[in-house]
Amino acid sequence: MRFVIVTGMSGAGKSTALKMLEDVGYYCVDNLPVLLVPKLAELTRVPNEEINKIAVGIDIRNRDSFSEFGRMLDKLTQTGFDYEILFLDSRDDVLIKRYKETRRNHPLAGNGRIDQGIEKERQKLTLLRKRADYILDTSNLLTRELQAELGKIFVENKEFKNIYVTVLSFGFKYGIPNDADLVFDVRFLPNPYYIEHLRHKTGNDAEIREFVMNNGAARMFLEKLEDMARFLIPHYISEGKHQLVIAIGCTGGKHRSVTLANALYELLKQDENLGIKIEHRDIEKDAKRKA
Repeated sequence: MRFVIVTGMSGAGKSTALKMLEDVGYYCVDNLPVLLVPKLAELTRVPNEEINKIAVGIDIRNRDSFSEFGRMLDKLTQTGFDYEILFLDSRDDVLIKRYKETRRNHPLAGNGRIDQGIEKERQKLTLLRKRADYILDTSNLLTRELQAELGKIFVENKEFKNIYVTVLSFGFKYGIPNDADLVFDVRFLPNPYYIEHLRHKTGNDAEIREFVMNNGAARMFLEKLEDMARFLIPHYISEGKHQLVIAIGCTGGKHRSVTLANALYELLKQDENLGIKIEHRDIEKDAKRKA
C-alpha cells in the first residue's frame, strides 16, 4: 500500500497533481478533513487488491482542524503506518499572478490582499513543509513537466533529489531574468550576428553551434561551467533549495547564449536523478521587434 498526502501552497497545483496521480492508478480524495485521515489509514490496513495506492489532498481549507495535522501525523508514525508527503510550492509572485488570472481570492486573505493571505499560509505550513518527503516548486514548471516529475517519483520510483534545474538563455539588452540564481555572460565569445549568412539563424541551428563551439574559449567555458554546476547542485540540495535557474546571456539572446545553454543542458540531463529543462527566453525577440 502506498499512501501519499498531497499538500502545499494554495495555487501551487495540488488539484492538478491529484488528477495526474489519479490518471496513473491512485485512488484520490481531495480536501479530506484532517480528523478523518487516521480512519482512512486504518481502512487501508485491510488488504485490497483493487486499491493499493491512495493520494489524499489536505491543505489550508481545513482551517479549524489544520492545527491538529502535525499531531495526527505523529500518531500515524507511532502506529507504524507508512505515508509520504508531497508538498507543492511556488514563488509568491507566481501565486499572486495565478490568483489574479483565475479571479479567485486566497482562502486566508479574507477582505485583505492576496499577498497577505499567502504570507499567513506560509507561516502555517512551515512545519509541514519541513516534514515533506518531496517538495516540488511549480513556479517554472509546465503541466507536462509536473506530470513527468510526478511520474518519476510515484510511478517509476526513481530517487528524488528535491531540486529542479532550469537552464535559461537570455539577451542582456532585454534585461537579466528576475528569477535567475546564477548568471553567466558569454558576450566575450565571437558574435555570429556580424556574419551576414548567420545573422538570421539561432543557436538551435547547426551552423551557429559549429561557429560558437569551434572556439577554444567556448569549449573551455562549457567545461568549467559544467564542473561548477555539478559542484554547486548537491550543496544547494543540502541547503534546502528546490529550484535552480542557471541563466546564460549574450547580447540578444539568440546565438551564443542559446548554443551554450543547449550544450550545458545536454550534459546535465544525463543525470537521471536531476529534474532539468531548457528555456530560451529571448530567441525570437529580435525578429518580433523588426516585424
